Amino acid sequence: MTKNGKHENSSPAAGTPERKLLCRGLAASPGLAAGKVVLVPGSADAVKITDGDILVTTMTTPDMIPALRKAGAVVTDEGGRTCHAAILSRELGIPCIVGARNATAVLAEGQDVIVDATRGVVFQGEEKTAPSHETVVSSGPAAAPRQPAQVLQPAAPQSVTATKILLNLEGPASVERCSALPADGVGLLRTEFIFTGDIGIHPIYLVRTKQETLFVDKLAEGIAAVASGFSPRPVLMRFSDFRTNDFRKLRGGQDIEPLESNPMLGWRGASRYVSSDYEQGFRLECRAVKKVRDTFGLTNLSVIIPFVRTLREMEQVRGILESEGLVSGPSFKVWLMVEVPSVVLQADRFAAICDGFTIGSNDLTQLILGVDRDSAKLDAMGYFDERHPSVLEAISMAVRAARKAGIPCSICGEGPSVFPDFAEKLVAMGIDSISVNPDALDYTRRIVASAEQKIILDGIRGRV
Repeated sequence: MTKNGKHENSSPAAGTPERKLLCRGLAASPGLAAGKVVLVPGSADAVKITDGDILVTTMTTPDMIPALRKAGAVVTDEGGRTCHAAILSRELGIPCIVGARNATAVLAEGQDVIVDATRGVVFQGEEKTAPSHETVVSSGPAAAPRQPAQVLQPAAPQSVTATKILLNLEGPASVERCSALPADGVGLLRTEFIFTGDIGIHPIYLVRTKQETLFVDKLAEGIAAVASGFSPRPVLMRFSDFRTNDFRKLRGGQDIEPLESNPMLGWRGASRYVSSDYEQGFRLECRAVKKVRDTFGLTNLSVIIPFVRTLREMEQVRGILESEGLVSGPSFKVWLMVEVPSVVLQADRFAAICDGFTIGSNDLTQLILGVDRDSAKLDAMGYFDERHPSVLEAISMAVRAARKAGIPCSICGEGPSVFPDFAEKLVAMGIDSISVNPDALDYTRRIVASAEQKIILDGIRGRV
Protein backbone atom coordinates (compact mmCIF):
# COMPACT_ATOMS: atom_id res chain seq x y z
CA MET A 1 0.00 0.00 0.00
CA THR A 2 1.52 3.34 -0.96
CA LYS A 3 0.65 6.59 0.80
CA ASN A 4 2.43 9.06 -1.47
CA GLY A 5 1.60 8.13 -4.78
CA LYS A 6 -0.93 6.97 -6.77
CA HIS A 7 -2.08 3.53 -5.87
CA GLU A 8 -3.39 1.51 -2.98
CA ASN A 9 -4.57 -2.08 -2.80
CA SER A 10 -8.28 -2.11 -3.67
CA SER A 11 -9.16 -4.95 -1.32
CA PRO A 12 -8.00 -6.22 2.05
CA ALA A 13 -7.56 -9.66 0.49
CA ALA A 14 -4.13 -10.64 -0.70
CA GLY A 15 -3.42 -11.11 -4.36
CA THR A 16 -5.85 -8.46 -5.63
CA PRO A 17 -4.65 -5.98 -8.24
CA GLU A 18 -3.66 -2.48 -7.25
CA ARG A 19 -5.96 0.31 -8.33
CA LYS A 20 -5.56 4.07 -8.44
CA LEU A 21 -6.70 5.76 -5.23
CA LEU A 22 -8.93 8.71 -6.10
CA CYS A 23 -10.07 10.10 -2.76
CA ARG A 24 -10.47 9.28 0.89
CA GLY A 25 -13.00 10.20 3.59
CA LEU A 26 -14.74 8.93 6.71
CA ALA A 27 -16.29 5.47 6.60
CA ALA A 28 -19.92 6.26 7.46
CA SER A 29 -21.82 3.17 6.25
CA PRO A 30 -19.69 0.10 5.51
CA GLY A 31 -19.75 -1.89 2.30
CA LEU A 32 -18.31 -2.20 -1.19
CA ALA A 33 -19.89 -0.94 -4.42
CA ALA A 34 -18.84 -0.44 -8.02
CA GLY A 35 -20.58 1.85 -10.48
CA LYS A 36 -20.54 5.06 -12.49
CA VAL A 37 -20.19 8.45 -10.82
CA VAL A 38 -23.13 10.83 -11.03
CA LEU A 39 -22.33 14.32 -9.74
CA VAL A 40 -25.22 15.95 -7.90
CA PRO A 41 -24.37 19.64 -7.28
CA GLY A 42 -27.87 20.31 -5.94
CA SER A 43 -31.09 18.49 -5.14
CA ALA A 44 -32.53 19.28 -8.59
CA ASP A 45 -29.76 17.20 -10.16
CA ALA A 46 -30.63 14.13 -8.09
CA VAL A 47 -33.13 13.01 -10.74
CA LYS A 48 -30.14 11.85 -12.82
CA ILE A 49 -29.50 8.95 -10.42
CA THR A 50 -30.42 5.50 -11.72
CA ASP A 51 -30.14 2.15 -9.97
CA GLY A 52 -26.58 1.42 -8.87
CA ASP A 53 -25.06 4.84 -9.65
CA ILE A 54 -22.48 6.29 -7.28
CA LEU A 55 -24.02 9.51 -5.97
CA VAL A 56 -21.34 12.15 -5.40
CA THR A 57 -22.31 15.47 -3.82
CA THR A 58 -21.14 18.16 -1.44
CA MET A 59 -23.73 17.03 1.12
CA THR A 60 -27.05 15.25 0.80
CA THR A 61 -30.32 16.93 1.74
CA PRO A 62 -33.67 15.37 2.73
CA ASP A 63 -35.14 16.04 -0.72
CA MET A 64 -32.51 13.71 -2.25
CA ILE A 65 -34.04 10.68 -0.54
CA PRO A 66 -35.61 9.19 -3.72
CA ALA A 67 -32.16 9.30 -5.34
CA LEU A 68 -30.46 7.78 -2.30
CA ARG A 69 -32.79 4.80 -2.49
CA LYS A 70 -31.51 4.09 -6.00
CA ALA A 71 -27.82 4.76 -5.40
CA GLY A 72 -25.27 1.98 -5.16
CA ALA A 73 -23.15 4.15 -2.85
CA VAL A 74 -22.84 7.74 -1.65
CA VAL A 75 -19.73 9.92 -1.41
CA THR A 76 -19.85 13.45 0.02
CA ASP A 77 -17.32 16.26 0.40
CA GLU A 78 -18.62 17.31 3.80
CA GLY A 79 -20.15 15.79 6.93
CA GLY A 80 -19.33 13.59 9.89
CA ARG A 81 -20.63 10.15 10.84
CA THR A 82 -23.89 11.59 12.24
CA CYS A 83 -24.70 13.81 9.27
CA HIS A 84 -27.77 13.27 7.08
CA ALA A 85 -25.93 11.21 4.46
CA ALA A 86 -24.34 8.92 7.06
CA ILE A 87 -27.50 8.24 9.04
CA LEU A 88 -29.73 7.61 6.04
CA SER A 89 -27.18 5.46 4.21
CA ARG A 90 -26.81 3.20 7.24
CA GLU A 91 -30.57 2.92 7.47
CA LEU A 92 -31.01 2.15 3.78
CA GLY A 93 -28.09 -0.28 3.83
CA ILE A 94 -25.90 1.39 1.20
CA PRO A 95 -22.15 2.13 1.41
CA CYS A 96 -21.34 5.74 2.26
CA ILE A 97 -18.20 7.83 2.62
CA VAL A 98 -18.53 11.35 4.06
CA GLY A 99 -16.07 14.19 4.55
CA ALA A 100 -14.01 13.33 1.47
CA ARG A 101 -13.40 17.07 0.97
CA ASN A 102 -12.62 17.02 -2.77
CA ALA A 103 -14.74 14.14 -4.12
CA THR A 104 -16.84 16.40 -6.33
CA ALA A 105 -13.65 17.85 -7.81
CA VAL A 106 -11.61 14.69 -8.43
CA LEU A 107 -14.41 12.33 -9.45
CA ALA A 108 -15.76 12.88 -12.97
CA GLU A 109 -19.27 12.39 -14.30
CA GLY A 110 -19.63 8.87 -15.72
CA GLN A 111 -16.32 7.67 -14.28
CA ASP A 112 -16.20 4.02 -13.20
CA VAL A 113 -15.19 3.76 -9.56
CA ILE A 114 -15.07 1.28 -6.69
CA VAL A 115 -16.28 2.62 -3.34
CA ASP A 116 -14.80 0.82 -0.33
CA ALA A 117 -16.87 2.43 2.40
CA THR A 118 -15.53 0.05 5.03
CA ARG A 119 -12.14 1.77 4.75
CA GLY A 120 -13.40 5.12 3.48
CA VAL A 121 -11.64 5.10 0.09
CA VAL A 122 -12.64 5.41 -3.58
CA PHE A 123 -10.62 3.72 -6.34
CA GLN A 124 -10.58 3.93 -10.10
CA GLY A 125 -12.75 1.16 -11.53
CA GLU A 126 -12.54 -0.72 -14.80
CA GLU A 127 -15.22 0.00 -17.34
CA LYS A 128 -15.25 -3.48 -18.85
CA THR A 129 -14.88 -5.51 -15.68
CA ALA A 130 -16.53 -3.49 -12.94
CA PRO A 131 -20.20 -4.41 -12.51
CA SER A 132 -22.78 -1.66 -12.83
CA HIS A 133 -24.01 -2.39 -9.32
CA GLU A 134 -22.36 -4.65 -6.81
CA THR A 135 -22.96 -3.85 -3.18
CA VAL A 136 -21.98 -5.72 -0.05
CA VAL A 137 -22.98 -4.15 3.25
CA SER A 138 -21.69 -4.97 6.69
CA SER A 139 -23.95 -4.59 9.70
CA GLY A 140 -21.10 -4.49 12.16
CA PRO A 141 -17.98 -6.42 13.01
CA ALA A 142 -19.76 -9.79 13.07
CA ALA A 143 -22.30 -9.20 10.32
CA ALA A 144 -22.82 -11.27 7.21
CA PRO A 145 -22.82 -9.64 3.76
CA ARG A 146 -26.13 -9.01 2.07
CA GLN A 147 -27.68 -7.30 -0.91
CA PRO A 148 -29.44 -4.08 0.16
CA ALA A 149 -32.64 -4.81 -1.74
CA GLN A 150 -33.46 -8.06 -0.01
CA VAL A 151 -35.60 -8.44 3.10
CA LEU A 152 -33.43 -8.50 6.19
CA GLN A 153 -33.70 -11.83 7.97
CA PRO A 154 -32.95 -12.42 11.65
CA ALA A 155 -29.92 -14.43 12.62
CA ALA A 156 -30.51 -17.56 14.70
CA PRO A 157 -30.55 -18.11 17.56
CA GLN A 158 -31.58 -14.72 18.95
CA SER A 159 -30.17 -13.38 22.20
CA VAL A 160 -32.80 -12.61 24.82
CA THR A 161 -32.49 -9.21 26.48
CA ALA A 162 -34.43 -7.36 29.14
CA THR A 163 -33.39 -4.11 27.46
CA LYS A 164 -35.66 -3.63 24.45
CA ILE A 165 -33.92 -3.28 21.10
CA LEU A 166 -35.85 -1.02 18.73
CA LEU A 167 -35.35 0.22 15.16
CA ASN A 168 -34.75 3.64 13.63
CA LEU A 169 -36.70 3.94 10.36
CA GLU A 170 -36.83 6.60 7.68
CA GLY A 171 -40.35 5.82 6.54
CA PRO A 172 -42.61 3.31 4.81
CA ALA A 173 -39.99 2.31 2.23
CA SER A 174 -38.13 0.42 4.98
CA VAL A 175 -41.10 -1.60 6.25
CA GLU A 176 -40.97 -4.52 3.81
CA ARG A 177 -37.23 -4.86 4.34
CA CYS A 178 -37.31 -4.63 8.13
CA SER A 179 -40.66 -5.77 9.54
CA ALA A 180 -39.53 -9.43 9.75
CA LEU A 181 -36.66 -8.50 12.05
CA PRO A 182 -37.00 -9.52 15.72
CA ALA A 183 -37.05 -5.92 16.93
CA ASP A 184 -39.22 -4.96 19.88
CA GLY A 185 -40.73 -2.11 17.88
CA VAL A 186 -39.76 1.17 16.21
CA GLY A 187 -38.03 3.62 18.53
CA LEU A 188 -37.69 6.41 15.98
CA LEU A 189 -39.84 6.89 12.89
CA ARG A 190 -38.66 10.02 11.10
CA THR A 191 -41.48 11.85 9.33
CA GLU A 192 -39.22 14.20 7.37
CA PHE A 193 -38.69 11.62 4.65
CA ILE A 194 -42.45 11.28 4.13
CA PHE A 195 -42.57 15.07 3.80
CA THR A 196 -39.99 15.08 1.02
CA GLY A 197 -40.65 11.78 -0.74
CA ASP A 198 -44.46 11.55 -0.66
CA ILE A 199 -45.66 15.11 -0.14
CA GLY A 200 -42.95 17.53 -1.27
CA ILE A 201 -44.99 20.62 -0.38
CA HIS A 202 -44.62 22.90 2.63
CA PRO A 203 -47.52 22.31 5.06
CA ILE A 204 -48.16 26.02 5.57
CA TYR A 205 -48.36 26.49 1.80
CA LEU A 206 -51.03 23.79 1.79
CA VAL A 207 -52.87 25.56 4.61
CA ARG A 208 -52.82 28.83 2.67
CA THR A 209 -54.04 27.14 -0.50
CA LYS A 210 -56.76 25.15 1.29
CA GLN A 211 -55.14 21.78 0.56
CA GLU A 212 -54.81 20.57 4.15
CA THR A 213 -56.47 17.23 3.37
CA LEU A 214 -53.72 16.33 0.90
CA PHE A 215 -51.10 16.69 3.60
CA VAL A 216 -53.02 14.85 6.30
CA ASP A 217 -53.90 11.95 4.00
CA LYS A 218 -50.38 11.50 2.59
CA LEU A 219 -48.68 11.73 5.98
CA ALA A 220 -51.22 9.38 7.56
CA GLU A 221 -50.72 6.82 4.78
CA GLY A 222 -46.95 6.82 5.28
CA ILE A 223 -47.16 6.53 9.06
CA ALA A 224 -49.86 3.86 8.85
CA ALA A 225 -47.70 1.69 6.59
CA VAL A 226 -45.07 1.52 9.33
CA ALA A 227 -47.51 1.13 12.22
CA SER A 228 -49.35 -1.63 10.37
CA GLY A 229 -46.16 -3.44 9.37
CA PHE A 230 -44.93 -3.59 12.96
CA SER A 231 -48.27 -4.03 14.74
CA PRO A 232 -48.78 -4.89 17.56
CA ARG A 233 -45.25 -3.78 18.41
CA PRO A 234 -45.03 -0.09 19.43
CA VAL A 235 -44.04 2.59 16.96
CA LEU A 236 -42.72 5.94 18.20
CA MET A 237 -43.12 8.62 15.55
CA ARG A 238 -41.09 11.80 15.82
CA PHE A 239 -42.93 14.90 14.70
CA SER A 240 -41.10 16.85 11.98
CA ASP A 241 -37.66 18.15 12.93
CA PHE A 242 -36.71 19.84 9.68
CA ARG A 243 -34.50 22.86 10.03
CA THR A 244 -35.36 26.03 8.12
CA ASN A 245 -32.91 25.30 5.30
CA ASP A 246 -34.61 21.90 4.80
CA PHE A 247 -38.14 23.33 4.93
CA ARG A 248 -37.16 25.95 2.34
CA LYS A 249 -36.53 23.17 -0.20
CA LEU A 250 -40.16 22.06 -0.07
CA ARG A 251 -42.49 23.57 -2.66
CA GLY A 252 -43.69 26.93 -1.37
CA GLY A 253 -41.06 26.93 1.38
CA GLN A 254 -38.93 29.82 0.15
CA ASP A 255 -41.74 32.31 0.74
CA ILE A 256 -42.45 30.94 4.22
CA GLU A 257 -39.15 30.06 5.85
CA PRO A 258 -36.66 32.62 7.20
CA LEU A 259 -33.00 32.55 6.28
CA GLU A 260 -30.94 31.54 9.32
CA SER A 261 -27.18 31.70 9.69
CA ASN A 262 -27.19 28.63 11.95
CA PRO A 263 -30.30 26.49 11.27
CA MET A 264 -29.04 23.69 13.53
CA LEU A 265 -29.65 25.99 16.50
CA GLY A 266 -32.56 27.84 14.98
CA TRP A 267 -36.30 27.47 14.49
CA ARG A 268 -36.81 23.74 14.79
CA GLY A 269 -38.67 21.12 16.81
CA ALA A 270 -40.95 22.25 19.61
CA SER A 271 -40.24 25.96 19.11
CA ARG A 272 -41.75 25.64 15.64
CA TYR A 273 -44.92 23.90 16.85
CA VAL A 274 -45.78 26.64 19.34
CA SER A 275 -45.05 29.46 16.89
CA SER A 276 -48.00 31.18 15.23
CA ASP A 277 -46.06 30.90 11.96
CA TYR A 278 -46.15 27.07 12.01
CA GLU A 279 -48.78 26.00 14.53
CA GLN A 280 -51.32 25.23 11.79
CA GLY A 281 -48.77 23.01 10.09
CA PHE A 282 -48.15 21.15 13.35
CA ARG A 283 -51.88 20.68 13.78
CA LEU A 284 -51.95 18.95 10.38
CA GLU A 285 -49.27 16.55 11.64
CA CYS A 286 -51.42 15.91 14.75
CA ARG A 287 -54.47 15.18 12.59
CA ALA A 288 -52.48 12.68 10.55
CA VAL A 289 -51.52 10.86 13.77
CA LYS A 290 -55.14 10.88 14.94
CA LYS A 291 -56.28 9.49 11.59
CA VAL A 292 -53.79 6.63 11.86
CA ARG A 293 -55.00 5.76 15.32
CA ASP A 294 -58.75 6.36 14.93
CA THR A 295 -59.55 5.72 11.28
CA PHE A 296 -56.98 3.02 10.59
CA GLY A 297 -57.24 1.59 14.10
CA LEU A 298 -53.48 1.44 14.62
CA THR A 299 -53.27 2.16 18.32
CA ASN A 300 -49.66 1.02 18.59
CA LEU A 301 -48.60 4.51 17.43
CA SER A 302 -47.25 7.08 19.92
CA VAL A 303 -45.30 10.32 19.34
CA ILE A 304 -42.01 12.03 20.19
CA ILE A 305 -41.58 15.80 20.59
CA PRO A 306 -38.10 16.76 19.29
CA PHE A 307 -35.68 19.51 20.26
CA VAL A 308 -37.47 20.70 23.37
CA ARG A 309 -35.76 23.64 25.06
CA THR A 310 -38.09 24.84 27.83
CA LEU A 311 -40.78 23.52 30.16
CA ARG A 312 -43.21 26.13 28.89
CA GLU A 313 -42.98 25.07 25.25
CA MET A 314 -43.43 21.40 26.18
CA GLU A 315 -46.56 22.30 28.13
CA GLN A 316 -47.81 24.33 25.14
CA VAL A 317 -47.17 21.43 22.76
CA ARG A 318 -49.12 19.07 25.00
CA GLY A 319 -51.97 21.60 25.03
CA ILE A 320 -52.09 21.60 21.22
CA LEU A 321 -52.01 17.80 21.13
CA GLU A 322 -54.90 17.56 23.56
CA SER A 323 -56.92 20.13 21.61
CA GLU A 324 -56.50 17.85 18.57
CA GLY A 325 -57.76 14.83 20.53
CA LEU A 326 -54.35 13.31 21.24
CA VAL A 327 -54.52 12.71 24.98
CA SER A 328 -52.12 10.46 26.89
CA GLY A 329 -53.60 7.12 27.83
CA PRO A 330 -52.81 3.41 28.07
CA SER A 331 -52.12 3.08 24.33
CA PHE A 332 -50.98 6.62 23.48
CA LYS A 333 -47.85 8.19 24.91
CA VAL A 334 -46.17 11.55 24.40
CA TRP A 335 -42.40 11.14 24.61
CA LEU A 336 -39.86 13.95 24.92
CA MET A 337 -36.59 13.83 23.01
CA VAL A 338 -33.70 14.74 25.30
CA GLU A 339 -31.29 16.64 23.05
CA VAL A 340 -30.76 20.04 24.70
CA PRO A 341 -28.72 20.42 27.92
CA SER A 342 -31.50 22.52 29.49
CA VAL A 343 -33.69 19.39 29.54
CA VAL A 344 -30.98 17.39 31.29
CA LEU A 345 -30.46 20.07 33.93
CA GLN A 346 -34.21 20.10 34.68
CA ALA A 347 -34.80 16.43 33.96
CA ASP A 348 -36.99 15.83 37.04
CA ARG A 349 -39.39 18.60 36.04
CA PHE A 350 -39.51 17.52 32.40
CA ALA A 351 -40.14 13.91 33.44
CA ALA A 352 -43.30 15.09 35.22
CA ILE A 353 -44.86 16.42 32.00
CA CYS A 354 -44.17 13.61 29.53
CA ASP A 355 -44.69 9.86 29.24
CA GLY A 356 -41.13 8.91 28.38
CA PHE A 357 -37.65 10.17 27.50
CA THR A 358 -35.85 9.26 24.30
CA ILE A 359 -32.28 10.52 24.25
CA GLY A 360 -31.10 11.97 20.94
CA SER A 361 -27.41 11.41 21.59
CA ASN A 362 -26.27 13.01 18.32
CA ASP A 363 -27.60 16.48 19.11
CA LEU A 364 -26.96 16.08 22.84
CA THR A 365 -23.29 15.31 22.16
CA GLN A 366 -23.06 18.24 19.77
CA LEU A 367 -24.49 20.71 22.26
CA ILE A 368 -22.64 19.48 25.34
CA LEU A 369 -19.23 19.37 23.64
CA GLY A 370 -19.78 22.36 21.35
CA VAL A 371 -18.97 20.25 18.30
CA ASP A 372 -20.72 20.64 14.94
CA ARG A 373 -21.94 17.10 14.23
CA ASP A 374 -21.61 17.77 10.48
CA SER A 375 -17.94 18.76 10.71
CA ALA A 376 -15.78 16.13 9.04
CA LYS A 377 -12.66 17.84 10.39
CA LEU A 378 -13.71 17.69 14.04
CA ASP A 379 -15.07 14.16 13.62
CA ALA A 380 -11.78 12.97 12.16
CA MET A 381 -9.96 14.61 15.09
CA GLY A 382 -12.11 12.65 17.53
CA TYR A 383 -14.01 15.55 19.07
CA PHE A 384 -17.47 14.13 18.42
CA ASP A 385 -17.67 11.29 20.91
CA GLU A 386 -20.80 10.13 22.73
CA ARG A 387 -18.53 8.35 25.22
CA HIS A 388 -17.09 11.61 26.56
CA PRO A 389 -17.53 11.71 30.36
CA SER A 390 -19.66 14.86 30.15
CA VAL A 391 -22.06 13.25 27.67
CA LEU A 392 -22.25 10.04 29.69
CA GLU A 393 -23.06 12.01 32.84
CA ALA A 394 -25.82 13.91 31.02
CA ILE A 395 -27.33 10.64 29.78
CA SER A 396 -27.07 9.14 33.26
CA MET A 397 -28.89 12.16 34.72
CA ALA A 398 -31.74 11.71 32.24
CA VAL A 399 -32.00 7.97 32.95
CA ARG A 400 -32.05 8.55 36.70
CA ALA A 401 -34.77 11.20 36.41
CA ALA A 402 -36.89 8.91 34.24
CA ARG A 403 -36.56 6.01 36.66
CA LYS A 404 -37.43 8.26 39.59
CA ALA A 405 -40.56 9.45 37.78
CA GLY A 406 -41.52 5.92 36.73
CA ILE A 407 -41.36 6.62 33.00
CA PRO A 408 -39.32 4.71 30.36
CA CYS A 409 -36.07 6.04 28.93
CA SER A 410 -34.74 5.11 25.49
CA ILE A 411 -31.87 6.27 23.28
CA CYS A 412 -31.92 6.61 19.50
CA GLY A 413 -28.56 8.07 18.48
CA GLU A 414 -25.86 6.35 16.44
CA GLY A 415 -23.49 5.63 19.32
CA PRO A 416 -24.82 2.30 20.68
CA SER A 417 -24.52 0.58 17.30
CA VAL A 418 -21.02 1.97 16.70
CA PHE A 419 -19.33 1.56 20.08
CA PRO A 420 -19.92 -1.66 22.06
CA ASP A 421 -18.58 -0.08 25.25
CA PHE A 422 -21.12 2.73 24.93
CA ALA A 423 -23.99 0.25 24.69
CA GLU A 424 -22.63 -1.58 27.73
CA LYS A 425 -22.55 1.66 29.74
CA LEU A 426 -26.17 2.39 28.78
CA VAL A 427 -27.27 -1.01 30.06
CA ALA A 428 -25.39 -0.44 33.31
CA MET A 429 -27.16 2.92 33.71
CA GLY A 430 -30.52 1.19 33.43
CA ILE A 431 -31.67 2.38 30.00
CA ASP A 432 -34.99 0.72 29.09
CA SER A 433 -34.47 0.48 25.32
CA ILE A 434 -31.93 1.19 22.60
CA SER A 435 -33.05 2.12 19.09
CA VAL A 436 -30.62 1.38 16.25
CA ASN A 437 -30.47 1.16 12.48
CA PRO A 438 -31.80 -2.16 11.07
CA ASP A 439 -28.40 -3.51 10.03
CA ALA A 440 -27.10 -3.12 13.59
CA LEU A 441 -30.00 -4.91 15.29
CA ASP A 442 -28.47 -8.37 15.83
CA TYR A 443 -25.04 -6.96 16.64
CA THR A 444 -26.46 -4.56 19.25
CA ARG A 445 -28.65 -7.25 20.80
CA ARG A 446 -25.60 -9.46 21.31
CA ILE A 447 -23.72 -6.61 22.97
CA VAL A 448 -26.67 -5.83 25.24
CA ALA A 449 -27.20 -9.49 26.16
CA SER A 450 -23.54 -9.80 27.13
CA ALA A 451 -23.70 -6.61 29.21
CA GLU A 452 -26.84 -7.78 31.01
CA GLN A 453 -25.28 -11.17 31.79
CA LYS A 454 -22.19 -9.46 33.20
CA ILE A 455 -24.34 -7.30 35.49
CA ILE A 456 -26.23 -10.37 36.72
CA LEU A 457 -23.00 -12.31 37.35
CA ASP A 458 -21.39 -9.37 39.15
CA GLY A 459 -24.48 -9.14 41.36
CA ILE A 460 -24.38 -12.84 42.18
CA ARG A 461 -20.65 -12.78 42.90
CA GLY A 462 -21.11 -9.72 45.09
CA ARG A 463 -23.58 -11.60 47.29
CA VAL A 464 -21.41 -14.69 47.66
